[in-house]
Amino acid sequence: MNKRILISDPTLRDGNHAIRHQLTRQNFISYCQAAEAAGVPVVEVGHGNGLGASSMLVGECKLNDEEILFVSRENLKNTRMAIHVIPGFCTIKNDLARAVDLGVDIFRVGSHCTEADITARHIAYARNAGKEAYGVLMMSHMASPEVLLEEAKKMESYGAEAIVIMDSAGAYFPSDVTERIITLVDGLNIPVGFHGHNNLGMAVSNSIAAVNAGASILDGSIRGFGAGAGNTQLEVLVAVLGRLGYETGIDLYKILDAASIAEKEFNPVAPFSSPISIVSGLAGVFSGFSKQVGAIAQEYKVDPRDIFFELGRRNAVAGQESLILEVAKQLASAQEKRS
Repeated sequence: MNKRILISDPTLRDGNHAIRHQLTRQNFISYCQAAEAAGVPVVEVGHGNGLGASSMLVGECKLNDEEILFVSRENLKNTRMAIHVIPGFCTIKNDLARAVDLGVDIFRVGSHCTEADITARHIAYARNAGKEAYGVLMMSHMASPEVLLEEAKKMESYGAEAIVIMDSAGAYFPSDVTERIITLVDGLNIPVGFHGHNNLGMAVSNSIAAVNAGASILDGSIRGFGAGAGNTQLEVLVAVLGRLGYETGIDLYKILDAASIAEKEFNPVAPFSSPISIVSGLAGVFSGFSKQVGAIAQEYKVDPRDIFFELGRRNAVAGQESLILEVAKQLASAQEKRS
């Protein structure tokens, strides 16, 4: 069993979802400095949906990509800087090229769990530029372990140096994670990682299940800052891993200090498993839809829980935000006919 776990911290990327992508320049400076002081090996920065994603559709970032990368690089001396890349949002000619110039160390190139084909050019570009590239399979609960392995092998063939599966909807139980991680570890020649969400309160347990099954990379955000119910809570994860004998290289006291800084500077209320987040997890729908579902449900006077379960029946994924409005209108129409 690998006792050394690489922690990748997406607080300054996934955490942007938690406050509508409004992290400030000072937030980036303060947290980069705190994470580096704690010995966090990788910090992921950017818009919640990654490089090039800032838009009216998925939310406009307070800072543009160049500002985020520049200020983060300035304040990460020993810690490696990572970004999330979704082809479609992120262009190679402009976005990736500029990110290379601004000193990004790790390019985490993601796709829906059955669409790894779209990542080939982006992974190859990062590798050809001399950078690390990971393949990321999002909404991974929507595919069987066998299908995930097929898609992961594609990413490996494109040059990915690790594969991370995301529980984007917070839908997994430990047994689900164990089955998938074992399949990937046995079938790949590169490290495997896990990114958890906490909709059903299982993020830390699922992360421990992942490392017990052979994963060597875990994602965790300070105070759980992330989309919907939030990510695996980093300071809890570090403490639990230490208790179990795993090594992360992160100083416990200093990561607890970072949590206090985040509490004061980012948002006094950390993400939690709210009633709507629980439904999101049960429905298997992307956690980042929560705020839009809530607003649209209120506008059309329908139950947001009904919207989530219908989105789940339609296998909705990130990027299909227009479906929320469509579903709300249909539910409102049906409601009117019944009354």
